[in-house]
Amino acid sequence: MRLSDSSVPGSRDRRRRLLLDALLWAVIAAPVAYAGITPPHPRYALPLLVGKVLLLGAAVVASRSKPLVALVLVVLGSLVDGNFVFAIPIFSYLAGRRSASAGPAVVVFVLIAAAGTALNLGLLGTGAATWFLLASVLLFAAVFPWLVGRYRRQQRELAEAGRRHVDAVAREQRGAAERIRLRERARIAGEMHDSLGHDLSLIAVRAAALEVAADLDERHRVAAGELRASVSAATERLHEIIGVLREEGGASVRPSGESVSELVEGAREAGMAVRLDAAPVGAELPAMTCHAAHRVVREALTNAARYAPGAPVDVRLGRDGDRVEVTVVNCVPPAGPLPAPSSRGSGLLALAERVRLAGGTFDAGPQADGGFAVRAVLPAIATPAESLPAGPSSLEALAALSPVEAAGTASWSGDRPGAVEGPVDAERRLHDARRRVRRSLLAAVGAPAGFALVLSLVYYPVATAGTVLDQATFDELRVGTARSELAGLPRRQLERPSAVDRADCEYYTDGNFPLAEPTWRLCFTDGRLVSKERIA
Repeated sequence: MRLSDSSVPGSRDRRRRLLLDALLWAVIAAPVAYAGITPPHPRYALPLLVGKVLLLGAAVVASRSKPLVALVLVVLGSLVDGNFVFAIPIFSYLAGRRSASAGPAVVVFVLIAAAGTALNLGLLGTGAATWFLLASVLLFAAVFPWLVGRYRRQQRELAEAGRRHVDAVAREQRGAAERIRLRERARIAGEMHDSLGHDLSLIAVRAAALEVAADLDERHRVAAGELRASVSAATERLHEIIGVLREEGGASVRPSGESVSELVEGAREAGMAVRLDAAPVGAELPAMTCHAAHRVVREALTNAARYAPGAPVDVRLGRDGDRVEVTVVNCVPPAGPLPAPSSRGSGLLALAERVRLAGGTFDAGPQADGGFAVRAVLPAIATPAESLPAGPSSLEALAALSPVEAAGTASWSGDRPGAVEGPVDAERRLHDARRRVRRSLLAAVGAPAGFALVLSLVYYPVATAGTVLDQATFDELRVGTARSELAGLPRRQLERPSAVDRADCEYYTDGNFPLAEPTWRLCFTDGRLVSKERIA
């Protein structure tokens, strides 16, 4: 079945963007088009109208990828047609919403303000009042909408950071559950290896003893051999199962509740020649030391039963100061090792990890006389190592995790494309997004007021320089006095507030802040003062 273009999400998004852009162009072009088609029609009205509409269309197209360019285009258009002012707030808002950083926008606003000031005050000779009006338009029609758009963008980033934080926490929870599952798999594997493996090895020893017994007939001896072979095959299948359980990581597990003496006694009953030399160790040992010692003895006896049948085994336990030493040594088997699957060494590796977690050292290897020795030195007092978690503690265990599982155990940086973000990075990103939103809100509220104050502080000295007439000087002015004889008049006048006022009147201010509006009106006829009044 073939999907239509309308069913593709990307196609729907493109159509939606085109529709929104067309609607935006129609809205901002309406005031310009209305003014262009309304009489009177100046010369070249139609080409100018087409050019203005096309300029607005270019601004709409550029607003997607270059929003500041679109803003500059409509600001330039306002020099030709004042109706472009209606588009400035819209493109300023889009520039704040779609720009990644604030620095370029600040530069653009500064350049627009500087160019506008130089153009109006320098080239066109615009008065201070007109300049203040244009600067106020730039502030409230451009800067303030940009701040609002910037705030909306920060809100969107905050929502995205919150979603990523929730996802990271969920991944961490899934990772924690997976680690618990892996520890349970390792615990099951350890229990099977410690209990079933040990028991099967003892059964194989008993079967081997029956196989070589002199008082058995040949039929029973063959049956004992078959039993021993079956036990060996069962042991191999058990190791395969344990390998499957341990393939995703290993962990230390607790041994069974039996003591070392009971463990040795069970081996003797199975036919092994085991000698126990257990010196008094004094005070009660830490739990992890006891468990590790038991585990070392059991693993060593199991290996001796499998690979050195009939060989005598010496088990020695002793204490030297704050250390406990466990040693298990077996001699060379008298008839050589029985046929058995090759060892993978997982038992000795697990022993080494168990002893390490208990805070001790482990060593195992062949002897010069052909035997094999297992030696562990454990602490006799509690160490900080006993507070280690029971989960995977080696690099091998972590490396065995799948990528999805590792996402829950490692905190990866979310700044790299495609990387999985951990809870720490997500929390930091959420905190940064909240701080940016608060900062944008403060800027959206406080920046216009601050800019208005700055404009007033700039406009006030420019507008009042040489135009301030104080109350005392005004009161001393006498009607009928010649203009040249009036003392204390400012050197400069304000612009006439209305075109209907008489051209022979002069206007001054009392210095009112911040707009320095006209306060006094002095009218002259034939160079003499004919009236003076305060403007309400």
